[in-house]
Amino acid sequence: MIRFNDLKPGDIVLAEYEGEKTRGTVKELNREDKEVCVETPVQEYWYTPEHLYPIPLNDEQLTYLGFTKMENGNGVKYMKDSFRLQIPVKNDFSNMEIWWREDRRHLTQPISVHELQNHFYQMTKVELNP
Repeated sequence: MIRFNDLKPGDIVLAEYEGEKTRGTVKELNREDKEVCVETPVQEYWYTPEHLYPIPLNDEQLTYLGFTKMENGNGVKYMKDSFRLQIPVKNDFSNMEIWWREDRRHLTQPISVHELQNHFYQMTKVELNP
């Protein structure tokens, strides 16, 4: 489950409908009823936060989001335009540093795709989409 207040339009999440989870994009938030409109390949539908799940951030997801990967002596660096994400140990996303210009952040726990999207937007003022 994802907290309602952590979601923003454009976030990529897993939406559960009749027991099946599908990747989708948040289109709209209804703050009054605490419902989230998510567009999946099948349809747009309103979900409650109990039916929305985070997608863990990993190499596959970063590639999906358009990052390029460069392995170096200090782990792996992922790049998208001038935004950077560095993990010290390959495939270990529990400790990472992200930066854009002078804004640097050190994250010490795994995050999900929508959380990276929100960091990216806070730092660059541009949405992170595939």
